[in-house]
Amino acid sequence: MGSTVNIKSRVFGPPSSTPCTRSHQIGALALIAVTFFATRLLDQSFPSSISSSSSFDGNGYESNIIRFSEDEGSVRWPRRGYGSYISLKIYIYDENEIDGLKQLLYGRDGTISADSCLKGQWGTQVKIHKLLLKSRFRTHKKAEADLFFVPSYVKCVRMMGGLNDKEINQTYVKVLSQMPYFRLSGGRNHIFVFPSGAGAHLFKSWATYINHSIILTPEGDRTDKRDTSAFNTWKDIIIPGNVDDGMTTHGVRLVEPLPLSKRKYLANYLGRAQGKSGRLQLIDLAKQFPHKLESPELKFSGPEKLGKADYFLHLRNAKFCLAPRGESSWTLRFYESFFVECVPVLLSDHAELPFQNVVDYSQVSIKWPSSRIGVQLLEYLESIPDKRIEEMIARGRKLRCLLVYGPDSEACSAFSGILWELQRKTRQFHQSSETFWLHNGSIVNRDLVEFYKWKPPLPLP
Repeated sequence: MGSTVNIKSRVFGPPSSTPCTRSHQIGALALIAVTFFATRLLDQSFPSSISSSSSFDGNGYESNIIRFSEDEGSVRWPRRGYGSYISLKIYIYDENEIDGLKQLLYGRDGTISADSCLKGQWGTQVKIHKLLLKSRFRTHKKAEADLFFVPSYVKCVRMMGGLNDKEINQTYVKVLSQMPYFRLSGGRNHIFVFPSGAGAHLFKSWATYINHSIILTPEGDRTDKRDTSAFNTWKDIIIPGNVDDGMTTHGVRLVEPLPLSKRKYLANYLGRAQGKSGRLQLIDLAKQFPHKLESPELKFSGPEKLGKADYFLHLRNAKFCLAPRGESSWTLRFYESFFVECVPVLLSDHAELPFQNVVDYSQVSIKWPSSRIGVQLLEYLESIPDKRIEEMIARGRKLRCLLVYGPDSEACSAFSGILWELQRKTRQFHQSSETFWLHNGSIVNRDLVEFYKWKPPLPLP
């Protein structure tokens, strides 16, 4: 009997000397009731996610995902790794404070306008710049900034003949040499946008000068035709492509989606072949199965070139929108698919997607091996029930607000998503290998000159 008492004492603690009274019982019941209602209240304070199946991992713990309300455009960013609110101060370099910056924005003669650079895949360079200028997270004081934004429309400028490759390289180096805070941090807290498939390679010497900086790009894999990728998973951010504004506005869109039952094709691919094997395979496959797959041989000009409205009218006429790779891994068709409400089928093996650490793209899209483009792909797509397609489209309808470049006053936008990602990139310790400090806390360079006395042009790596 004594041994049993000793075991109970070790497991449950010593027996209480205070008897359990009616007051204790009432208190315990009250505690249970309060706990129950508090738990219900907390549960209701979080809106439902994209998919209940993606809200929890196998152990029943809540995953690190974005959670959406029932209405499109309402989103709660996950706290894990992000914090409960955005706390950022971003300094935007003014075009007049740095000699050469205007050339990166408007070309050598200053004749290229920002409005002319808003369209096409390079439009995000302009949109992100303009949104930051109006952002509540902008600061006009360099000393208090967490991050520094270097505006440039260089992709557009190059495409329009405003600067050639050599001029772009020389101008970037000239601009960076005038930025003491870039030198102070080794570029670690400076942000650059490179919105095309070429990525940071537009700046030929990127690896020498901005290899530590934060790069915003839609392109994750840039080893194509090169030995080195300019994208680094741990510091850079994948951004959404620039979908035509006529499709992303909140009011009447350029083209409205069709009911699933009225769509003519199982799948489509609407783009130029450009000699790419995956695209050529789809064009050949469409000739074999013209009633299932729409994939005409489109051209840069002439009657085979689709106008903007015609393009989206065709795109909406299929259940699945195929997105093969082109010159590089990323493809704008993946993003356009959400706005005509077809299920995107990614046929680009190395493609990276924005906000992928918090969005489960398997719930709203399909990724299929590019090596298996053929009849098997069509048979697979044909086997998917319409009910499942509708479910994926409904989830995509909630997700697509994250692909629209709206102001940070909108909780769900590409810009707000980028700000959340930037917050995760901020570091309190930004000193470079050319930065030193003394016993009194003053920051000096290798020549022991205090930071506030640094004069441009500054030596760069």
